[in-house]
Amino acid sequence: MPQLPPLRLGVNVDHVATLRNARGGERPDPVRAALAAIAAGADGITAHLREDRRHIRDDDMARLKAEISKPLNFEMAATVDMLKIALATRPHAVCLVPERREELTTEGGLDVVGQHNALAPFIARLNDVGIRVSLFIAADPAQIEMAARLRAPVIEIHTGAWCDAVVDGHAATAKAEWQRIVAGAALARAAGLEVHAGHGLDYETAEKIAGLPEIVELNIGYYMIGEALFVGLGETVRTMRAAMDRGRRNLESGDLARQGRA
Repeated sequence: MPQLPPLRLGVNVDHVATLRNARGGERPDPVRAALAAIAAGADGITAHLREDRRHIRDDDMARLKAEISKPLNFEMAATVDMLKIALATRPHAVCLVPERREELTTEGGLDVVGQHNALAPFIARLNDVGIRVSLFIAADPAQIEMAARLRAPVIEIHTGAWCDAVVDGHAATAKAEWQRIVAGAALARAAGLEVHAGHGLDYETAEKIAGLPEIVELNIGYYMIGEALFVGLGETVRTMRAAMDRGRRNLESGDLARQGRA
């Protein structure tokens, strides 16, 4: 098998801001967390600026763009206000995600099939100024095919249902969700899309999904910030990187059966 590029790790710092906002004030600082993650080996930083500003705030996004040395992935809903902020911030990438004020976390993938007319001008505008657009979608063939037609260069596969099934011990559901991810990643790559993945990943699931050759980037946040409370953020990033590297090595050594692909 040809040498694969290293799998990129994007660290989401949203929940450092969640902890800060629970008390008010300025600490813990998500920008300091981003710098620590980069120092430990993260390839980029992800942050979701929500409509209700429940964690990341506008000044966090501006400071992240100004102070980090790695790419900034700006997660946002497709709204006029968010588009204005993204165009002013000029991050490396924008990941368009669904958003409901009532949800605790992002509950599913963006419905690009049902919302293609609304999404098209957002994608075009961001493309025009050189911001790489990613669509956070389920591993569903119709959604993937529409993403390609909308000229979004990247998709991020929502891995939440698979990860939840793994953690809850629902083996049949986990197997079915895994096969959807395998097929979806292959379809997306064949359509010319760059393929990322994220949501709910831990060391175990990150290692497994790293064995999919189509996946080039994982974006992970909540689990890593939780682990960091016990071992520190730097150690968490290094451990996650090691898990991802093991998954890549398994693929490169030809151990595909263990990944459920043979």
